[in-house]
Amino acid sequence: MNLDRVKAVISGGASGLGRATAVRLSAGGAQVALLDVQDDAGRNAATAIGAAASYHRCDVTSETEVEAAVQAAATRMGGLNVSVSCAGVATPGKLLGKDGPLAVAAFQRVLAINTLGTFLLDRATAAIMQGNAPDADGERGLLIHTASVAAFEGQVGQVAYATSKAAVAGMVLPLARELARFGIRVMGIAPGIFGTPMMAGLPQEAQDSLGKQVPFPPRLGRPEEYAELVAAICTNRMLNGDVIRIDGAIRMAPR
Repeated sequence: MNLDRVKAVISGGASGLGRATAVRLSAGGAQVALLDVQDDAGRNAATAIGAAASYHRCDVTSETEVEAAVQAAATRMGGLNVSVSCAGVATPGKLLGKDGPLAVAAFQRVLAINTLGTFLLDRATAAIMQGNAPDADGERGLLIHTASVAAFEGQVGQVAYATSKAAVAGMVLPLARELARFGIRVMGIAPGIFGTPMMAGLPQEAQDSLGKQVPFPPRLGRPEEYAELVAAICTNRMLNGDVIRIDGAIRMAPR
């Protein structure tokens, strides 16, 4: 679909990959709704983007909050045809750590935000998209998941994160097959090491060291590069049912 016809909801839209996606899509003429729990950052992001953007508070682990936020966004935009799931956490933890086995609650929280949050957004948005008028190719909508290279090369201490992102990637093909009859595409993006708020908590020396591990370009990925891929997926209808790595050819080591 052309970007100027896009009406998108973006979870995690207040910062990082989500905010960059909102900026890029709106620059192409799209309307965007930012879903997040960071109220100040979300409102500021929407204000900075302009009239094409709105902010809606939403805890992606809550079915009722996701449903309400999606409905509010669709009402404001006069429809909905793109969903981008960027909300996520990367809380580390070993199965057998220094303080004993990994807390079940810690494992569940990562899966709730990353995996359940993606499912709930898919569920709420696809339910609306199925009723859209089809375009010339019969397309009614697009769901985009944010996985991670950790889905394929999880490191020590990433058991919860890697599990959650492997599930996010694993949902793509069955959903693409199921939703094909409605003309709804489903794609995934698996970023490598990107300069996001998650990464910002590390010392600059550590960030630089991580960036040098990337074969080319030897640096951290930029949120704008992720956003460009989202825009490309929106405009290319043959992209469906797959997960695209955007990682500079890195393959993560065990540690």
